[in-house]
Amino acid sequence: MSFRARGVQLFIMLMALSYAQVCFAAPKYLFKVASVAPDGSIWAQRFRDFVKEVETKSNGDIGFRVYLGGAMGDDRAMYRKMQAGQLHGGGFTMTGIGAVVPDFRVMGIPFLFRSYEEVDLVRQGLDAPLKKAFADKGLEFLAYTEVGFVYTMSTSAMTTMAQLQAGKCWLPEGDPVSEEFFKAIGVSPIPLTIPDVLTGLQTGMIDTVFNGLYGSIVLQWFTRAKFITDIPFGYAYGAFLVDQRKFTSMPPHYMALVREAAARHFKALLDDTRKSNADSLAVLKDNGVVFVQPTEEAIAELVRKRDEAVTRMSGEAFSKEIYVETMRLLNNDRR
Repeated sequence: MSFRARGVQLFIMLMALSYAQVCFAAPKYLFKVASVAPDGSIWAQRFRDFVKEVETKSNGDIGFRVYLGGAMGDDRAMYRKMQAGQLHGGGFTMTGIGAVVPDFRVMGIPFLFRSYEEVDLVRQGLDAPLKKAFADKGLEFLAYTEVGFVYTMSTSAMTTMAQLQAGKCWLPEGDPVSEEFFKAIGVSPIPLTIPDVLTGLQTGMIDTVFNGLYGSIVLQWFTRAKFITDIPFGYAYGAFLVDQRKFTSMPPHYMALVREAAARHFKALLDDTRKSNADSLAVLKDNGVVFVQPTEEAIAELVRKRDEAVTRMSGEAFSKEIYVETMRLLNNDRR
């Protein structure tokens, strides 16, 4: 090989090496984030779309390492890892992060909302105070997430108060709102983390759970809980949060990039989730799930007991101020 040919070959090799170093350079701002959302779910898919856009538009300066399916534990474990610096953020459920910002629990009051229009109205009205509450805890609130309206799902039909009281109900660990409500209706629930629920159904430890229609398919709960009481029990939601110090260590234009991408992708995720819940109705019926109607007496009693529970939990599970504002927004819309 001639000297010139060797030079050309060496030049090509050096260029290739330089290109590889650029492509595989570690990001300047790496965020390790986690979620209990299963890989392959719409929540995971939309999050990956968000990550890809941010990484591309920042030319690789911002990167994400994502842990899905509860790989980093439940919400409380994820938050502890954030405090220890092992994680920088994640997708948290209302139940899990409510211990840090109690007012975030208020929209999880059972039988509170009648429609997604009401949900959107209240969420928008509470947006500023809730973001401030998270900021006061050192958390950057980037977006809402949503499971949607949740239903009572059981291994036998639940249409009366007596049947619900006789059931072995699941309680999400660390959820004082649901705990107080169950106490009001005379139910002694069994607390479990979300990853343990399916095992609880399989072993008979529990026979009654609460989830969105799509969520019951993704988590495979419908394989055991074959009866769904056809009235929403409540509304389930969450938040995409990151460590504020980590977030604000980036230049302003990168913070703006992440905020804008999160707002757009997670808004699309809300739409995806609602469509998936609607589409899941037929899927569940095709797989032998039976929808049963609760009695009017049961509904009236549940709402009455809900009001009793709210009186006791207001000021403890969440502040009186946030509850008053929530009801103000709802009542103004219902006039």
